[in-house]
Amino acid sequence: MAMTESIAKGFHFPFSVRFEQRLSTPAWLPALTSVGSLVVAFMIGAVVIWAAGGDAIASYEHIVKAAFGDIGVFNDTLVKATPLILIGLACTLAFRMKLWNIGAEGQFYMGAWGASAIVLAPILPPTTPGILMIPIMMLAGFACGALWGLIPGFLKARFNVNEIITTLMMNYIATSWVLFWVFGVWSEAGFQMSPVFPKSAWLPRLTDYAKQFPELGGLTLHAGILFGLIATVVVWFFISRSRWGYEIRLIGDSKQAAFYAGVNIVRNTVLVMMVSGGLAGLAGMAEISGVVHRLQGSISNNYGFTGIIIAWLAKLNPFAVVLVAILFGGLINAGREIQPSGVPRMLQGIILFCVIASDVLLRYRVRIARNQVNHD
Repeated sequence: MAMTESIAKGFHFPFSVRFEQRLSTPAWLPALTSVGSLVVAFMIGAVVIWAAGGDAIASYEHIVKAAFGDIGVFNDTLVKATPLILIGLACTLAFRMKLWNIGAEGQFYMGAWGASAIVLAPILPPTTPGILMIPIMMLAGFACGALWGLIPGFLKARFNVNEIITTLMMNYIATSWVLFWVFGVWSEAGFQMSPVFPKSAWLPRLTDYAKQFPELGGLTLHAGILFGLIATVVVWFFISRSRWGYEIRLIGDSKQAAFYAGVNIVRNTVLVMMVSGGLAGLAGMAEISGVVHRLQGSISNNYGFTGIIIAWLAKLNPFAVVLVAILFGGLINAGREIQPSGVPRMLQGIILFCVIASDVLLRYRVRIARNQVNHD
């Protein structure tokens, strides 16, 4: 026992690691940590795949081929990425103000329901031309998503209720609300789906122009991708170039400084949550109008929660959201065939963990120093 204690006392680590708080963050560091997070996540994923008896290299090769291998599969990847872009932007806007909107999934469902109501209630007759039907559905989808963001935004602003809890709980309310309608009022012969929308309520797709351009035949990418790209520019402009964006950034950096600067924190809290919810609701409208063409209970592939990962990996940069959304669209698209099953979902979880862990490098500088050994 005495010898063990003596050895323990005599043992010294040759190096020590210290974390020093950064006074400023280099402009290149966020992008580097995001890329590093992806690399580390895929390395950890490879170890897990091998441990499960799979071939990691073959699995990753299949993901690349199934997501980006040719124009057909890349088209499918972009279709999956379309709602992810809008939801990633929704999360980016809220997170930039340090409002933790975890309710994009529910806002997505409510946006889909609102757009469906235009067709199924019906608010507009089926004979309404698409040039009028589609914009009204977009407004309804955005409005219902914004309403679903208004509730937790008001509770946060007025009573300081934790928005993580309220937005998360409202996800379940939204999905149950949609199920009530698709099983009841709007059910088609008792099935978990509504009747198919009239063609005037379908977003235009590339394949619709195959007669003029035969090479577009079979490509189902729809106009919703334009919503996402336009929203990307708009969100970037408002965050980076407008007074409102300055107020959002100031509140996110320091509420106390924003208060002394005369910024209306209550109004901005409600407004940001509404716009965030509206973007997620627009994603729901794009999905049912561009892909499903009816309202049903399983319209989301966990898009709302995946959008959270996308926003963090993009480091709240709207343009980076587009690239990361395409990557995750590829993971979802390839996940239908890959073995072992569940690999893409596992990778999403590992990526989120690595991204959150990498935030330490943005706040602290790591110092490794050699320890001096005392021979006395």
